[in-house]
Amino acid sequence: MQKPLLLGNPPSFGHPTRELFALDEKYINLNHGSFGSVPRYVTAAANALDAVVESNPDRFVRLEYEPALTRTRERLARMIGAEPDECVLVPNVALAMNTVLHNIPWAAGDTIIITNLAYDSILRGVQHICDTFPHPKLSCFDINLPQTNTEILEGWRRHLRALKESDAHSTVLPGTKSKIVATFDSITAGPAIILPWREMVAICKEEGVLSIVDAAHSLGQETEIRLDIAQPDFWISSCTKWLYAKRACAVLYVPKRHQAMIKSALPTSAHHPSPTTGEVGTFVMRFFFPGTLDVTIPLSVNDALDFREWLGGEEKINEYCHRLAIDGGKRLAEVMGTAVLAGPEEQLANMVNVELPLPSSLRPSIPIYFQLQRLLLDKYHTYATQFYHNGKWYTRVSAQIFNEVSDFEKLGSAWLDVCREVLVQADGSKV
Repeated sequence: MQKPLLLGNPPSFGHPTRELFALDEKYINLNHGSFGSVPRYVTAAANALDAVVESNPDRFVRLEYEPALTRTRERLARMIGAEPDECVLVPNVALAMNTVLHNIPWAAGDTIIITNLAYDSILRGVQHICDTFPHPKLSCFDINLPQTNTEILEGWRRHLRALKESDAHSTVLPGTKSKIVATFDSITAGPAIILPWREMVAICKEEGVLSIVDAAHSLGQETEIRLDIAQPDFWISSCTKWLYAKRACAVLYVPKRHQAMIKSALPTSAHHPSPTTGEVGTFVMRFFFPGTLDVTIPLSVNDALDFREWLGGEEKINEYCHRLAIDGGKRLAEVMGTAVLAGPEEQLANMVNVELPLPSSLRPSIPIYFQLQRLLLDKYHTYATQFYHNGKWYTRVSAQIFNEVSDFEKLGSAWLDVCREVLVQADGSKV
């Protein structure tokens, strides 16, 4: 099986590009931000590579995989403004976050900061660290939208300084100094906004706080990442959500100044250098082979980047998706008779938050979420995620190159029916 070719000019963005993806013709996908959508080209290229692997697994895994993976890392590194040996590929963002958290040498009196907008699996991972010895403290920084970037940054600095002041008066072991580690998003999942993460990193540096940036939504939405300028202490992004790679793959960036802190990958790889034997290893090799895996997944990043270049490049893709998020969000709010979550346009990437016609008295619960999801997917053949924030229900809608404003209109009609049905059932359950 030969790798497919990208021939001719791509179709115009909007519904003509649906043919480039394997989406069911009845399904309107407005939730690209959760799981991504793999282009047919990337799937076909991965299948062709899989045929090569299966023709001689030993040769490929033992001789060809490492140089192919190195080329992929080099390409990603150029994209994010990093050195290739500061980047490794791992299965997903949560695993990368846990890898960093479990390698930090925690001590009594340390503090981990997380925001109220953190993704649930990241929050649980942080909570697990705090639940285990030596029990670092958990501190939550609240961001209740709408807020301007200036308000967020002023609150961020106040929060860090208050923690430092508190730690100065706390009891720690003599001769030791407690550390503060901050985890925060570059683009939050729900509500979906671009946080001023570069400025938050800078404030962390000024205040002596380690920064871990959950940039799950950045690759494919942010075009000028430039980690060489921002210089976070750790940075993690998904290659699956917006970049078009196969599920699931993420990049973990650890600058050279912190690589000695990462003693082991999770799980520990076959190339782990034990200090008891005097072995010397590199940061990259610690992550090279964590065990048997589908090697076509991390290597599909190359094909995804080829596909994006064929489409016209990062600027063209994001210009379309960003404009559609703005226009589609306004139209969706009109259809539902609600409003777009207010905020400066600089906080908007390719996802938009629109209020749902549900009362604040309807509190979020697993049964309510399941009902909303089941009705949208099974009855109306569309999907956009939903969340409850600051006393209101919202839907987060992802704009992708295969979407048009009419998709937002159909979603609005579906949401009106779904919300009515959920409210009828909720009222009936009170009888």
